[in-house]
Amino acid sequence: MSELITVARPYAKAAFDFAAEQHDIEHWQQMLTFAAQVSCNNQMATQLTADIKPDALAQLFISVCGDVLNEPCQNLIKIMAENHRLALLPQVVALFSRYSAQRNAVAEVDVISATELTPAQKDKIVTAVEKRLSRKVELICHIDKSIISGFIIRAGDMVIDSSIKGRLQQLTDALQS
Repeated sequence: MSELITVARPYAKAAFDFAAEQHDIEHWQQMLTFAAQVSCNNQMATQLTADIKPDALAQLFISVCGDVLNEPCQNLIKIMAENHRLALLPQVVALFSRYSAQRNAVAEVDVISATELTPAQKDKIVTAVEKRLSRKVELICHIDKSIISGFIIRAGDMVIDSSIKGRLQQLTDALQS
């Protein structure tokens, strides 16, 4: 199974990159899912393993899919047929879905502040962190009066400490070294 995923990866990545560039990921997801269902049909599965010329197989596959596939997706089908890889369409769809989920992932960002943040402050933090992480951000706000003033932002390995407590700690460390 892992070998099939490895062989399917370049097709899925190329399809996803093209779909993302065209801002058409959802439509590509639908087309590939449909094509994968066609490839799993018993009659079509028999044709995929038969000794048919790649051009004829691609035309057969595209004609069965009808108008569901746009021209770029038909080109992908033709390339996969040339390389005898149409049976890998279910793995291509699985990888495409994984790439889509990663792209749409929302990063949870902890913000610790001494006081309640205003909506404007939250918006400014969200904008800055989304730009830095290149993904959507969901803020989880906490109040900790011990930081005196300012805030601490934690997103995975990234920590931005602009609190007075953090600055005092940095000053203490610098004076002790």
